Amino acid sequence: MQQLHVTEGRIYMSNIYKVFENGKAFIPFITCGDPTLETTKQAVMEMEKAGADLIELGIPFSDPTAEGPVIQEANIRALKNNVTTDDVFQMVKELRKTVKIPMVFMTYANVIFSYGAEKFMKNCKEVGIDGMILPDIPFEEKEEFNQMCNKYDLALISMIAPTSEERIGMIAKEANGFVYCVSSLGVTGVRTNITTDIGAMVKKVKEEKDIPCAVGFGISTPEQAKKMAQYADGVIVGSAIVKLCATYGENAPMEIGKYVKEMKDAVS
Repeated sequence: MQQLHVTEGRIYMSNIYKVFENGKAFIPFITCGDPTLETTKQAVMEMEKAGADLIELGIPFSDPTAEGPVIQEANIRALKNNVTTDDVFQMVKELRKTVKIPMVFMTYANVIFSYGAEKFMKNCKEVGIDGMILPDIPFEEKEEFNQMCNKYDLALISMIAPTSEERIGMIAKEANGFVYCVSSLGVTGVRTNITTDIGAMVKKVKEEKDIPCAVGFGISTPEQAKKMAQYADGVIVGSAIVKLCATYGENAPMEIGKYVKEMKDAVS
């Protein structure tokens, strides 16, 4: 599924679309700097080796409103380590010497505003970030960010929730990169059962625009991932990976690599 985008008179192809060209995608999330930035670096490299198609990098933030306890605690640990946004940019720059798959930031408006929005977007482009997910920015308020993302060829990835309903078509029409389908109400975290009709959600998106859809929030087992992959183009997992960081600390990268391989095999 190749899609061309026009921005400021230029046509470019988003690397993110390529992720979905060869079957179902597996997209892991990790909080940068938990327990250390070096551990995050090693984990990202292991995830790529294990078959991850795209990686979401969480920038540590004191008030990550979309996150459940597992990722909130990871943010606190990273901030206690004095991990800054500049440190994360430097880590991505180093990773880009070897890591070829797309990477996107999962972050919050305050992180960008406090850093300086223009400077943030410019640095994303320079270090090799492909896009971003901003869970605290509603569709109606995204235009300022969208313009800056377009300027620097970054995909601003839209989220739709089970409550989006009549807004799904509107959000899908302007979506870029892929659409992040939120499987459950509330914050991120492992769930035993996912009851949302993901198939219906994806169908509404596709009726409006031919764009990949990946589902996240609550997925932690290969069985859940396999089931969700029947309805969507990709599966996103965060809390289960962040739990491995909390459990294994600096030894987490190898465990994360094993877990990602299991999940990738399940969705393939």
